[in-house]
Order: sequence, then structure tokens, then C-alpha cells
Amino acid sequence: PKIPVTTMGKIIFFEDRNFKGHSYEWTSDCSDMAPFLARCHSCRVESGCWMVYDRPNFMGNQYFVRRGEYADYMSMWGMSEWVKSCRLIPMHRGPYRTRIYGRENFMGQMMEIMDDCDSVTERYHWSSGFMSCHVLDGHWLLYEMPHYKGRMWYFQPGEYRNFREMVGTGSMRFMSMRRILDCWY
Repeated sequence: PKIPVTTMGKIIFFEDRNFKGHSYEWTSDCSDMAPFLARCHSCRVESGCWMVYDRPNFMGNQYFVRRGEYADYMSMWGMSEWVKSCRLIPMHRGPYRTRIYGRENFMGQMMEIMDDCDSVTERYHWSSGFMSCHVLDGHWLLYEMPHYKGRMWYFQPGEYRNFREMVGTGSMRFMSMRRILDCWY
């Protein structure tokens, strides 16, 4: 049986670095922060795990944040744009399970993953990463490079037939993946 998820979290965004200037807090997803903040240069996560995006509507580059203070996240992450939207990652208790496929539309070689994988090519002797997946249980971060490097994307339970359509680039493959754990203290 599936264990229910909890969706309580709190993140505070500040217009200036070092938690200065006008601030606004969220306890759930926000698809467009522009009506609330003119800009955003720092944030404090009081509870939960969040994905923050440099474009509205959960688009653009994604960054994972958990409980802590981010006094100048733009310099820390090398961002050229400030955060424009944020999404709370629901708590998950129970198994983690994802099926990855070597080609789009669940074609090609398939492997079922239940734990972190720092390199699909090394662990499964694939010549390259994977191009589609079915997240059965849990919440995951997928990375474009081995060893959790490069850009990351958040995946919740569901079917993802074509990464290229999601990320807006040709022949997108992921090379490593990590479970999102320990977000709720």
C-alpha cells in the first residue's frame, strides 16, 4: 500500500542578497513570483524541499534547495536570472522505484532503479544515458552528466516518454539519478 504524502513546507524569498529587502513567503507552489517580488537574490528554506526555477511556470533551469539559508544563490549556482517560480516537493515515505529506458517512448534496454545511481553507463554498461523513464514511486533528481553533475531536473511519479520535449533540446539523455530523501525534519 502507498503511504500518504505530506505537503507542508515554507520558503522565504528576499529581493536582495543576505536576506535583505522586501520578502515574501510560500508554503506551496508558486508559478509566477513577479506579482510579489520585483527581484529575488536570496532565500531561506524553513521546511521541506523545493525546486526553484529561473523562469515562470516551473520552466528554465532548475535548482534543488532544502532546509537552510542561501544568502547569494545567484553567485553560488552561477545563475544569470533570479528565481521566478518554485515548487514544493511532497514528502515521500516508502519505496523508490523508477524504470529507465535507453530510447524514447519506453523503447530499448530497460532497467529498474531503486536507489541512487551515479553513472548509468558504469553501473549498467550502457553506451550512453537513458531517454525515457517511468517513475513508479518516490521523487527523483535526474542529471545530464554522470556523478550528479550538470543540469538537473525534478521528476515525480509519472510517465516521461520524451525528455527532448520536456527540456527543449535535441536528443536529451540523463546519465545519473538520485532519490530525494530527508526533506522533512
